[in-house]
Amino acid sequence: MVKKTKTPHQKQYEQLEKKHETKRPVLLNCVKAFFVGGLICLVGQAVTYFYIYFFNFTEQTAGNPTVATMVFFSMLLTGFGIYDHLGQFAGAGSAVPVTGFGNAVISAAIEHRTEGLVLGVGGNIFKLAGSVIVFGVFSAFVIALIKTLLIKWGVI
Repeated sequence: MVKKTKTPHQKQYEQLEKKHETKRPVLLNCVKAFFVGGLICLVGQAVTYFYIYFFNFTEQTAGNPTVATMVFFSMLLTGFGIYDHLGQFAGAGSAVPVTGFGNAVISAAIEHRTEGLVLGVGGNIFKLAGSVIVFGVFSAFVIALIKTLLIKWGVI
């Protein structure tokens, strides 16, 4: 591979670019993501306790309705335009929890609603989240297969 040498004009432009480049506040972004992600988890824990207290769920059985409720909350907030502002502020702090999945699904549906229900919303709703679903289902299958084989062989 031949390495290209830069012209003096290109070198001068690189120096000018580095001089005017804005530095990203990485530490501040990490702190914001940490606290917003923690706040989302705190709300999730409150929802779990709500299901345990009012509907007599156990800690093990309250997980599924809690996840569904948190996804619903994020979809509702995305529809009102609030979750987008939260995502711009917190970055990965709002994208990593399960609420980010709900935001990804509903954002695609909102973006393509003008193309119709079937071809627009139906065809694009899982464009981003579809790969997450496929990977989740496949990895759950592999883990269940490994567990089944380990039980059959008497390892666990």
